[in-house]
Amino acid sequence: MELEPKKFYKFLGPRPAVLLTTTDKEKSTNATPISFVMPLSIEPPMIAVSIGVKSVPASNLHEIREFVINVMPEKMIGSLWSCTKNPPTGIDELTKAGLTQIISAKSLVPSIQEAIAWFECLFDYEKAFGDHVLVVGRVVHMTVRDDVLAKDGSIDLKKAGALMHMVGNKFAVAEREIAVKEEKPAGPQAGM
Repeated sequence: MELEPKKFYKFLGPRPAVLLTTTDKEKSTNATPISFVMPLSIEPPMIAVSIGVKSVPASNLHEIREFVINVMPEKMIGSLWSCTKNPPTGIDELTKAGLTQIISAKSLVPSIQEAIAWFECLFDYEKAFGDHVLVVGRVVHMTVRDDVLAKDGSIDLKKAGALMHMVGNKFAVAEREIAVKEEKPAGPQAGM
């Protein structure tokens, strides 16, 4: 079946569902659900998110050049979804969504206590692409909840119950790990 090219992103999923927190100069925090997120580099640690060109986080990033990526668990799906709605002026979006702001270790932008992992980032670069803007940040601090880690320090998928976004209001949960029975080739690799 052939589909319209603009539907391509619906088949690049599920993708991690995260809450992007940003702050404006009045210290008002915004939490925006996104799933267009990807690592760009391990050294230096760089991550990219794609957000709406005219969105609140896009505006906030020009005021406070920092952001936090909060990786959300399945049990917080209602709170994440609540953040898709813009509350009336004067209403604290995070409190209304049942989320708790906590002070970040190195960022001026708060993290969300109910997340399973937090990536504190310094805004580095942006480029507009159509109706979205690609935002690149340097990860300056990362925290992961101890109770979602496996003995080897990797993520325990069952314990984490990380939310994955499919399309619209449809989500999945990453719960099962599979491995390829193959040795890694020596030398640099282009992909995984």
